[in-house]
Parts: sequence; structure tokens; C-alpha cells
Amino acid sequence: MVADDETLARLMAASQDGDKQAYRTLLGECETWLKRYYARKIGPHVLDDLVQDTLISLHRKRASYDPTRAFLPWLAAIARYRWIDHLRKSYRTKEVALNEELAADPSDPAVAAKIGLEKLMGLIPEKQALTIKLVKIEGLTIAEASQKTGQSESLVKVNIHRGMKRMAAAIEEE
Repeated sequence: MVADDETLARLMAASQDGDKQAYRTLLGECETWLKRYYARKIGPHVLDDLVQDTLISLHRKRASYDPTRAFLPWLAAIARYRWIDHLRKSYRTKEVALNEELAADPSDPAVAAKIGLEKLMGLIPEKQALTIKLVKIEGLTIAEASQKTGQSESLVKVNIHRGMKRMAAAIEEE
């Protein structure tokens, strides 16, 4: 059975009310939907792991679901965030240190972008640049950046916002 949004929303509402059978059915339907969703985005060797991670996230976030709203967009948002987390993790593990002997071609767009980014980061205070680098470039969470920098989570968010605003203003000036 491939359930529609209305059926899934009804199953989720019943699950929130403590109906274990409805929850089992919901998870089965969500697993089927997630496999189809991810099949076009990732390799088959990680499909099951990502589906399970998403189902765990669904389980953790089930109390936040509003039964008056559509279910599939809510599930798709969770799936998208898990997919992005998966991509970040896989890119971090596949990063290759550049060999110092290799000379970069300055006409290469990637090199030009990196140089431009470094110039922009040089225009803002060091703490703002660090938090932007950790969260926006390296993909750390706000909590991880907070722990790494010794700043509160609120301050990390403020530094990112202010730094991005200053960099945008610098770009507009040019």
C-alpha cells in the first residue's frame, strides 16, 4: 500500500495519541516513501542507513508535527535535512589535503572564489570570520561551533549574522 498524504497525516495523529499499530504502519509507509525519495539522490550502499537515520529523526520530532497540516512536506523537510547532513559528513571524510608542491592556476574560478572569500573574511572581525567558517563552510552545527569557539550559541548566531551582513555590504560597495 502506498499511502497518500491524508492517510499518513491521520496515521501520525493516531500515533501521537498513542496508537502503536498506527505508528508501525506509519513507519512502514514512511520507509517506502523515503526509499523512493533517496533512490535518486544517493547510492544504494548508503540508502538503508540514511532511511533509518531519517526514521529516527521522524521519531524524535514526532511531537512537533501539527495534525492540521500536510504530513508529506513535513517528512520531506526532515528527509532533506538528513540528506544534507549525510552529504556534509561524506564530504568531510573525503576531503583531501592539497599537496603544497602543486601550484594553483589563478585563472581557475575556484581559486578566484577562494581568494575573494579570504578577502571578504579579512574585512570582518576575527570572531565573526571564525564562526562563519565553522558553520557555513565546514558545516558544523551552531552547538559544535559554540563549543569549539567558547562562545554561547546565541553569540555564534549573532556573529554569523553580523559577519554575513558586513560581507554583503562590502560586496555591494564594490
